[in-house]
Amino acid sequence: MAPRLLGAVLHGRGASVRLTEVEAYLGVGEDPGSHAHRGPTPRTRPMFGEPGHLYVYFSYGMHACANIVCSPPGAASAVLLRAGEVVDGLDTARERRTTSRVDADLARGPARLTIALGIVLADDGVLLDGEPFALELPSAPVPASRIHTGPRTGVSGEGGTDAYPWRFTIAGDPTVSPYRRSVPRKRG
Repeated sequence: MAPRLLGAVLHGRGASVRLTEVEAYLGVGEDPGSHAHRGPTPRTRPMFGEPGHLYVYFSYGMHACANIVCSPPGAASAVLLRAGEVVDGLDTARERRTTSRVDADLARGPARLTIALGIVLADDGVLLDGEPFALELPSAPVPASRIHTGPRTGVSGEGGTDAYPWRFTIAGDPTVSPYRRSVPRKRG
């Protein structure tokens, strides 16, 4: 499902973003980089629910990040929305992202994307069928020749290696965020 979301437009709270970068995450025991790897928890409950809902979580105690749940109920998987181009509501996105110097940076990265769209933690579990958010798939998929794949950004351990090339981007798009390998934290 992840590559099929490239070029999709997510509408919400006065702004719309065309997705240019996403990452796939699978469920229990399948993907060591996934929040659902060890099974359901109160935090990951939406990942185990109906497809087409948001799974929103707090990252590093600072930012909300949004995923779209993709599997049937009980089989967790989600696609992290990493970056996109604001295609409607540019003024609204600019008001929310006052530190962006150029419009390509307004939704360039998962936290910036959620801010541009007005997604907050309380949106965890919201269905993407109208208000406040709606997902519009592209009329035609992005051609495979324009899709770049690679390891996921900032994922530690095996889940962040070439064994999991589940980061999908529209090649050459200026709104795609830079790849960042996970850096082990120093202890002590």
